Amino acid sequence: MMLTKILVVDDDSNICEVLKIHLENEGYEVITVNDGMEAINAFKMHEPDLVLLDIMMPRKDGWAVCREIREISHKPVIMITAKGEVFDKVLGLELGADDFIVKPFESKELSARVKAVLRRYSMRDTHNDADAVKFENIEISKDKYELKLNGKSVDIPPKELDLIYFLASNYNRVFSRDQLLDKVWGFDYLGDSRTVDVHVKRLREKLEGVSDKWVLKTVWGVGYKFELIQG
Repeated sequence: MMLTKILVVDDDSNICEVLKIHLENEGYEVITVNDGMEAINAFKMHEPDLVLLDIMMPRKDGWAVCREIREISHKPVIMITAKGEVFDKVLGLELGADDFIVKPFESKELSARVKAVLRRYSMRDTHNDADAVKFENIEISKDKYELKLNGKSVDIPPKELDLIYFLASNYNRVFSRDQLLDKVWGFDYLGDSRTVDVHVKRLREKLEGVSDKWVLKTVWGVGYKFELIQG
């Protein structure tokens, strides 16, 4: 049986060693590196199942590493930050991070977050095309992680696809920004929901003029919904 592989990226070698010991005791295989440049090479070489990624690092910071990982993979990324600021979390969400953990943290919290993110990824990864959502001129496949508009594949970041898939799967239902953060990103309320607005804006740019049978609609004072238009 192959062990779940975790890549730990932190410029503090002591933190890397502590995390390595703890995660190995939890039954994971662990690779550690100490800067962003090494992180990208290690990700490509070892193909980990999850990345624990520090933000403040030499040569290439965690934001840049997360962005590069998202260009080649949907594997989950948990950002490690000493700041715990809303701005950091929102930026990370926009870049495709799956969760955050703030230093200092307890080993039990780390274990819980790792297990939760891996579970969500596993559930997402086992969707099949029977679960693809289709309406006029749009098809959203969670199996292939693909958005098709007018029969043609469109480049789309993972979280944008997760968001439109969730809304379209629950068409005509209104969701608040807080609900969408919880359902799509798996986060508790961060104190700033602008990341949802940013993702909706980018989706609308992609979906403009595709069909007059549905719309990604703002419900003022409440949130958003994928609305089917009657008639």
